[in-house]
Amino acid sequence: MPGLVRLIHPAPALTVIALSAALGGILSIQTGGGEVAGWRLVLTTVAVLGSQVLTGALNDWADRDRDRLAQRSKPIPAGAVSARSALVLAAFGVLLQLAASVPLGWPALLLGLAASASAMAYNLWLSRTPLSVVPYLVSFGLLPLWVAAGVGVPLERVAAAPLLVGPFAAAAHLANTLRDFDADAHLGSHNLAQTLGRRLAFALAWGITMAVGIGVGISFVLGGRTDGVGAVLGIAGLVAVAQGVAGPHRLWIGMLAAAVCWTAAWALATG
Repeated sequence: MPGLVRLIHPAPALTVIALSAALGGILSIQTGGGEVAGWRLVLTTVAVLGSQVLTGALNDWADRDRDRLAQRSKPIPAGAVSARSALVLAAFGVLLQLAASVPLGWPALLLGLAASASAMAYNLWLSRTPLSVVPYLVSFGLLPLWVAAGVGVPLERVAAAPLLVGPFAAAAHLANTLRDFDADAHLGSHNLAQTLGRRLAFALAWGITMAVGIGVGISFVLGGRTDGVGAVLGIAGLVAVAQGVAGPHRLWIGMLAAAVCWTAAWALATG
């Protein structure tokens, strides 16, 4: 069981699930949703959970030989779970996502499947190419639209969100791959971080994330759309990212925290 849990990549998975639940909950409250909206939020969160199960398990399955060569302490090369178990868990994730999405209607179903398909393309192919950032842009760009459709909120309510999420997602990808930079280089990976080089990739990851947080915060303040709670959340996210200047691992953790803070702050400011 611990090995199966590790296959899901619990830290980033829980962050994405919490981010989705927070955004969906705030959107539902702001639009005056009742009991029906509450059930839609539960189903949407479960669908995102299924997608994360699929993405994490398939990632470890696809990288099992590379992880073994790099001597990474991953569940499959460590013998904690089998490659077949990882595929079974990934299939369970697909079924869970579908079961939760079908009652939500076609828009939520299709947006969720598109986000998961993009993540699968990353795991099976693009993660080792200079185009490794593309699935991050697609999957995370679709996430606010997926959540909005899931809770029954008009998509125009979050139409600008992908433009904000895109740069953040690109920076998150760079920060994540920088954590395994040496091992990936040894295995001949040509992902975007390897193509850019360690120093430039880290500078871009940190700088883009800070620029997104500061730029959006300033725009909301000038537009008079920030209250006390939103300001606190925005600053908390900036502090979390700022401490990441110490290195890729701390930046990655800071970005996970900032993602949740800034999503909540954005939803409150645009209410």
